[in-house]
Amino acid sequence: MILNKVSDLIGNTPMLGIDVPDTNARLLLKIEKNNPGGSIKDRMARNMVLAALKSGKLKPGGVVVESSSGNTGIGLAMAAVEFDLHFIAVVDHHAAQDKIAVMKALGAEIRFVAGTYREDEVAVVERQRLAAELASQIPGAVFMNQSDNAANAGGYSDFVRETIAQAGGHIGAYVGCVGTGGSMTGIARGLKLHNPDIVTVAVEPAGSIVFGHPGYPYYQSGTGTPAGDTVGLVLDYSCIDLGLQVTDSQAFETARYIARNLALLVGGSTGGAIYKALELIHKGTLTGNVVMPIADGGEKYLHTVFDDKWLEERDLLDPDVAPQLDRWLGKTRWLESDATPLQLSVA
Repeated sequence: MILNKVSDLIGNTPMLGIDVPDTNARLLLKIEKNNPGGSIKDRMARNMVLAALKSGKLKPGGVVVESSSGNTGIGLAMAAVEFDLHFIAVVDHHAAQDKIAVMKALGAEIRFVAGTYREDEVAVVERQRLAAELASQIPGAVFMNQSDNAANAGGYSDFVRETIAQAGGHIGAYVGCVGTGGSMTGIARGLKLHNPDIVTVAVEPAGSIVFGHPGYPYYQSGTGTPAGDTVGLVLDYSCIDLGLQVTDSQAFETARYIARNLALLVGGSTGGAIYKALELIHKGTLTGNVVMPIADGGEKYLHTVFDDKWLEERDLLDPDVAPQLDRWLGKTRWLESDATPLQLSVA
């Protein structure tokens, strides 16, 4: 099949199956890093632009402004190219440099927030304030405001349709990261329309305030809601069955483990979701086909999550995580018996 534009490459991502020994569950990883912008956010970024154009709020040749840690910004930068728009990304020091470089390569204008922030402090509040201010000052500009934009959640309908088809209609649970709440809400709602009994699990970083826990700094990027910010209107708690937290060390060590044992590079927040999914599977909380997205790839975090020195300097290494993952995935038994450690399949 020959496609006509890059946005036609969004979606129809493959699914990788991982058998989890000694459980009644199978982990199904939907490889969203295969989208052209490298993340699940490509889906909602294009949908937000299309909705703004259709409503007349955004005019051809206009300006899109958004606060982003990078993945949404990359998706918006691609959409801006397709629809002949100018895109301004408002970022802070927490955004991965590789993500900023990609946005620049796609023609985006980068604006950094002012102020002094700790390295593990996400300046979301100031990013959003500056983005709204810029949009109000620039003729023809629209602040996408993904946290409160209904088109954010609406951008995941195809994800739901694809997932149900790939899993043969049999889904026991869905586990995903929660930040603005767009992907979690859009996907959880859609899956529960298919089957109300599907268990939906949202994972936030320890230090995030989405589920009412005390807020404090964290290093996981593009996920959670930091202290001082408010949870976006797009998040619908009613479609979430479980809300859990994962530490930076658990998330990053799991991402590194998946790279070394499955040859699959996943982002840090995805590592956290995988850790909690396996934990819940072994507790018996989740059974059947447990679906989760590889929200983005580890290629964007080679200088952080996959850098030993970077982790050591921030005391983010945890030697107990890999042995725990070995036990959950049956690798310890494999080392002792020479049995195959993991059974993989691609759908």
